[in-house]
Amino acid sequence: MRTAAELLAAYHEQVRAVLPSKQPEGVVVDRDGPLVRVSGGKHHGYVVYRDLAGLTGADLDALIERTRDYFSSRNEAVEWKTHDYDEPADLPDRLRAAGFVAGEVETVVIGLAEELTDEPELPAGVSIRQVSEPVDFERIAALHTEIWNEDWSWLAKDLADRQAAYPDHIAIFVAEAGSQLITPAWLVRDPGNEFATLWGGATRPGWRGQGIYRAMVARRAQFATRVGARYLQVDASADSAPILQRLGFVAVTTTTPYVWTPPGGQGPAV
Repeated sequence: MRTAAELLAAYHEQVRAVLPSKQPEGVVVDRDGPLVRVSGGKHHGYVVYRDLAGLTGADLDALIERTRDYFSSRNEAVEWKTHDYDEPADLPDRLRAAGFVAGEVETVVIGLAEELTDEPELPAGVSIRQVSEPVDFERIAALHTEIWNEDWSWLAKDLADRQAAYPDHIAIFVAEAGSQLITPAWLVRDPGNEFATLWGGATRPGWRGQGIYRAMVARRAQFATRVGARYLQVDASADSAPILQRLGFVAVTTTTPYVWTPPGGQGPAV
């Protein structure tokens, strides 16, 4: 197992400010100094950066305001994710001053895929399969809407579009008992990059605490090793981070989404 510092260095170099080599149709990538701005997607815009090139004070405020205005001109919400080691330290204050609203703090955890492939025994009647059909994506979106009590209907089209446009970048799995969907989860990667990110994993009430979440991590780790991804990375919620750390993931930093939403608009689920 690599140290937290080594894992953070790999994450900083390979993940931050690196965009997928394939983007969905209609997506526009624009640069402003150290920022890369991505707009025109199905859900909301976002920015990425490795660092802010030493910008502070009024210069940093101007960059933040230009970013807000760029997305405002497109009537599009934007997510700016900060990391706890970002400089300058007052970046969150400056984002809030420009109208960005902080979401829940997440912990970036990273694990070595080859060390996470051991799959626990599933409960009787539960199986895991990889899916690629729109009907399954509709079921995934419906379960997310049910669990989180908010509209996730957009997710079905998002998964379908990505599966159709670049199937080698995404692998989607479901755990189910008969016709009942229990847990959907997917892996996103960019071929040639050592990192794959894990998404989903929300489990239907009544099935929690039975090893299904862990089995879904293992199944995706198995897939990752087959396609050459070395690291698995998750921006984990406060609920998920301890579970993932018990499985062998290492916490390397925290990240906070700051979201700006056009007046009268609805912000993204973050």
